[in-house]
Amino acid sequence: MSTPEITGFQITGPQITGKVVITASDGRLDAPVDARFGRAPWLLLVDLESGLLQQAVDTRDQATAPQGAGIRAAETVARLGATALVTGHCGPKAFRALEAARIAVITGATGTVAETVAAVRDGRLRPADQADVPGHWT
Repeated sequence: MSTPEITGFQITGPQITGKVVITASDGRLDAPVDARFGRAPWLLLVDLESGLLQQAVDTRDQATAPQGAGIRAAETVARLGATALVTGHCGPKAFRALEAARIAVITGATGTVAETVAAVRDGRLRPADQADVPGHWT
């Protein structure tokens, strides 16, 4: 069976490679993952191969918007050049925006950002086929 390749990210056996954005409660690798994609106060760009933090983006201003926070966060993920988003949960509008940008969405992340990097590397967290929460979920 051949390994599927998709532009923007590559699945190699149980792993995704490249740089991923992980939602976080703070701008550090030891910060807890924030479960809410559009409302996460920080988006961390992490290189999966090295495990190093490439960039920490403070999104507290956009996270408090009355609506459209998920779409704005998806635009930020795309601007960062991430191959995948890793978060606790992702709603339908943000999921579609990320999918249109050919960015994999991985939900179900818990623990710290560093623990989440290990879970993605090990294949314990895999891309989702659809949003896992309804719109405007909090």
